[in-house]
Amino acid sequence: MTEETTRAAVEAVWRLESTRLIAGLVRIVRDVGLAEDLAQDALVAALGSWPRTGIPDRPAAWLMTIAKRRAVDLFRRNERRDVLYTSIGRDQGSDVVEPDFAAAVDHVEDDVLRLMFVCCHPSLTADARTTLTLKLVGGLSSREIARAYLTSEATITQRVGRAKRTLAEAGAALEEPVGAERAARLAAVLGVVYLLFNEGYSATEGSDWTRPDRCAEAVRLGRILVTLVPDEPEVHGLSALMELQSSRLRARVGPDGEPVLLADQDRGRWDHARIRRGLAALERAGALTQRPGPYALQAAIAACHARAARPEDTDWAAVAALYERLGRLGGTPVTELNRAVALGMAYGPATGLALVDQIAAEPALRGYHLLPSVRGDLLERLGRHDEARTEFQRAAELTRNDRERRLLLARAARAGAP
Repeated sequence: MTEETTRAAVEAVWRLESTRLIAGLVRIVRDVGLAEDLAQDALVAALGSWPRTGIPDRPAAWLMTIAKRRAVDLFRRNERRDVLYTSIGRDQGSDVVEPDFAAAVDHVEDDVLRLMFVCCHPSLTADARTTLTLKLVGGLSSREIARAYLTSEATITQRVGRAKRTLAEAGAALEEPVGAERAARLAAVLGVVYLLFNEGYSATEGSDWTRPDRCAEAVRLGRILVTLVPDEPEVHGLSALMELQSSRLRARVGPDGEPVLLADQDRGRWDHARIRRGLAALERAGALTQRPGPYALQAAIAACHARAARPEDTDWAAVAALYERLGRLGGTPVTELNRAVALGMAYGPATGLALVDQIAAEPALRGYHLLPSVRGDLLERLGRHDEARTEFQRAAELTRNDRERRLLLARAARAGAP
């Protein structure tokens, strides 16, 4: 194996294992910034060693062992040695073992989920919680997060740095949250899990339309949350939503990775086991409350699509009504844009276009590529092809995903074609 190939393999292992590595180290050293530094030290060691010795049979365990050794060396030289050295030494020879997440638990046994609760510490601002979780748990780069927030990479880097310092000052508060404190953090945890899922379902930027590994991690975390708080309807709602949406992942891309829109998907490729799990989770959410929250309502919308054997079987009127209910709960302009799509399908493109034009000036939609994309689709269905072409071209200029850009440019080229 060449040095270049080995380096690529090291980077691939890092992408897969860095979140669990950092999460495990946070449990041990009780310091987010230190845990990330130790993980980076292990990565540097791998880059120096593996090209000579080859990739170990258990690369994740190798990285954890190196990181723990660095931690031991560090604590030997400072005053916290007596407190932490014993626990680290006890874990020294242990392997990284995947816990059994099917068993219900009453506390956070999974290191990654524990890290999420830490990242959602009440001492942090809402933006800091999301940013830190996307970086440490989601594995997103500062540049990717900056794109998602429509801000600069320097701003995100500063935000992450401040968040780490705040957590370091929190000290003992990095213990696993329990009782009322855990419940208070739950809404933030649900939010970042869904953000992680969305980044996998529709990648913000890059050459891939989807990133199924990120979706899979979010779904896994959602299942763990269900075991932690089984009586919380919105936890089941979020789990249902992610199961139902992820059921389409295989059908969302073509043979060459090109995007395939919902109406054009081969529904035979949908994962029906995930659909069954999603519908069951939605039913559990409904049994727990007569007033479904935002995640349960979004899951109900996804269920309308999942139950339709063909695109034309979709109950678009029900979808539009669900989006209206979602809007009354404090929906965003994006919710209204989605409702416009449903109205256009249920009652005709002119109805949908009227709502799009009504919300087009919303500041939150400025620079949002799906606004001109939706408008282009409705205009094309109305036979206003020149206007549709302009909208698709504008949407292509605004998107940061290469695959989506090509799709939109292709739609612009086809607008009005016989």
